[in-house]
Amino acid sequence: MFFGPVAVSGARGAILGHSLAVGNDRFRKGRRLSDEDIAALAAAGHREVYVARLDAGDMAEDEAAQRIAVAAAGPQARAAAAFTGRANLYAETAGIAVIDGARVAALNQLDEALTVATVAPWEPVEAGQMLATVKIIPFAAPCTAIERGEALLAAAGEPLVRVAPFQPRDVGLVLTRVAGTKDSVLAKTGQAVAGRLAQFGSRIAASRTVAHETAAVAGAISELKAAGCAPIFVFGASATVDRGDVVPAGLVAAGGEVLHFGMPVDPGNLLVLGRHGAVPVVGVPGCARSPKLNGFDWVLQRLCAGLEVTSRDITAMGLGGLLKEIPSRPMPRDGTAPPAAPAAPRRPNIAVLVLAAGLSRRFGDGHKLLAEVDGRPVIRHVVETALQTDHRPVLLVTGHQADAVTAAAGNGDRLQVVHNPAYAEGLAGSLRTGMAALPPDTDGVLVCLGDMPDVSTMVLDQLAAAFNPVEGRAICLPVFNGKRGNPALWGAQFFDELARLQGDSGARSLFMPHAEWICEVPVDCAGILLDYDTPAMLAARGNTTA
Repeated sequence: MFFGPVAVSGARGAILGHSLAVGNDRFRKGRRLSDEDIAALAAAGHREVYVARLDAGDMAEDEAAQRIAVAAAGPQARAAAAFTGRANLYAETAGIAVIDGARVAALNQLDEALTVATVAPWEPVEAGQMLATVKIIPFAAPCTAIERGEALLAAAGEPLVRVAPFQPRDVGLVLTRVAGTKDSVLAKTGQAVAGRLAQFGSRIAASRTVAHETAAVAGAISELKAAGCAPIFVFGASATVDRGDVVPAGLVAAGGEVLHFGMPVDPGNLLVLGRHGAVPVVGVPGCARSPKLNGFDWVLQRLCAGLEVTSRDITAMGLGGLLKEIPSRPMPRDGTAPPAAPAAPRRPNIAVLVLAAGLSRRFGDGHKLLAEVDGRPVIRHVVETALQTDHRPVLLVTGHQADAVTAAAGNGDRLQVVHNPAYAEGLAGSLRTGMAALPPDTDGVLVCLGDMPDVSTMVLDQLAAAFNPVEGRAICLPVFNGKRGNPALWGAQFFDELARLQGDSGARSLFMPHAEWICEVPVDCAGILLDYDTPAMLAARGNTTA
């Protein structure tokens, strides 16, 4: 790939290397320069620009990032569309991130253009949380490096990144007591376990309180196993200090086996890992009576996600196993307040607003949204495109012939319908109605027009991939052959202004005062420019019925 300065007159078709002010506009880096751009640069006084030009052996940054991300994504991990050379992987459910660290390192050693960053292996994640990001550092990567990366990801037979979902568990709990053990201590222990399990949708299905004796522990474990409890947790009244102590000895007496005693995690050293047949049995260290993070939590998280925990897994927990002063513990041992832990990166909450309230005056006696295209009403095409993304909610704003439009849109409970009683006042009123119905945690909204059936789902995904207000991309607009179209993606910082619009002009009036926030997203979809206001326009498209 060539990168360097060239004369503006010779920059046609090249990729702009650095963002530039061009009159009242701003050309962002990564823009492919057209003849109009060259003229605008020259008029603004630019004589030389830094550009990139790809060679025959190069792969464009977005394609390269997308191919690696798709190849890396396993079950319950979704690769989002790439933008500016970055493709993120997101968790589709709550669970444990299972990541092949060795192959992450191998990928990062293939070529300096290709980078892959992930969350820590075995980290609990929430639905929508970012799991990994693939970033192509320059504007392109060698095709050979990407092909080698795909081969590396395919060769192991296991995905690079996946999520093991948390699964409801009916847990058995054994509490032992000695002379002087207070009932309040036993109650506190049960509450601590129940609280931990609730995070993962699990519960204490049955419990036994017995004497701190080998035979009593063995009997309790056998009873809970017979009752169908799995896993089984045993809290000893006294700490376990040897494989021959009461708790591990009780497991063996019940017919089970001890897989590992102790763990290189502090707090949590005195954990016993065992099993009775297929049922995991854990002798829990006393520190787990506290809600503070300890080694038992790491074992519990994996068991609740259906993952086997082995002796090798326990010994590997020493790396990062010093938990004494990490921010996720509510109070460090020295009594000082911990710093706030940063929020985990997550997928933005993006809603979709389909505006379908207009009077359809130019369509004669019919209604343009009810006309059929390829055997389905125009509005159904738009709604189904929105629902094929993972953005939620999808809101349909109705007005004129509301019942007929709602019926034509279809999709039942998957679609939320809000009615604009003042639909005759124009587009702004419908936009205002839709904005009022957005959930309070919405980060951005895709505003789609109900009469544009040829916009693809990929366009919506590309706009969402580009959206990043932190990096100055808070208004994302699709561009085809140098022309802006619809839909538009607006960040939450503009919601109040969108709600104050009046008349039938829509949101375009906000482009100029907020030009620095606009990100133009090149798409391969002419449908972003095509709406159908008249029967003649629709008939010209073909396969239509007015």
